[in-house]
Amino acid sequence: MNKKLSIQDLFYIFVISSVLGWLIEFLFLYIRKGIFVNHSSLVLGPFCLAYGFGGALLTLLLYRFEKKNLLSIFFLSFLSGTILEYFMSFGMELVMGFCAWDYSNVPFNINGRVCLLYSLFWGFLGIFWIKGIYPLFYKINQKLHNKWGKIGMILFTVFLILDTLLTISAFIRVKQNLKGIPPQNQYEVFLDTHFGFDYLDNMYSHLERIKSDAQ
Repeated sequence: MNKKLSIQDLFYIFVISSVLGWLIEFLFLYIRKGIFVNHSSLVLGPFCLAYGFGGALLTLLLYRFEKKNLLSIFFLSFLSGTILEYFMSFGMELVMGFCAWDYSNVPFNINGRVCLLYSLFWGFLGIFWIKGIYPLFYKINQKLHNKWGKIGMILFTVFLILDTLLTISAFIRVKQNLKGIPPQNQYEVFLDTHFGFDYLDNMYSHLERIKSDAQ
């Protein structure tokens, strides 16, 4: 049977991949350093968007190759994941003034945005995803092709849009706060109280650059 991907399929793949990516980084840092770090891309919820976009992209590129040999899947994942990570790094720096990761000190990197080690990781991740997780997800997700699945997608989309706007607002307010600009309204007081520098610094390991620039 030929599998066909719908917008709903890709959306739920994006969400699940975002959460799984957050969980992987959370556990990795705890095991490695013994600390709890929230590396979510958004201020509300455990969503690591790089993994979300990566999961959706890898699925879109690879689902037809589910039965192909591992080497073909590896190289396609290696290349597509590297390109995605590079442009996400560039876009994040363009919009927010910094990037959450920097591979400048890692061997075989390109402008600190991507490196060979994590490109290899993308390659193996593609194999693991398309050979292991995706077939299971596809079977489960077929049961969501009803009105409740569509309603869930709409509600979650609205939530993610609002979460993204809140995150951008928090970054803008942090920059203003570091420049000594006091809050102008209750919304900015809310941002200072709940999503200030310390909160965002726990999410983004290179947020100190904003503080240095402000000073």
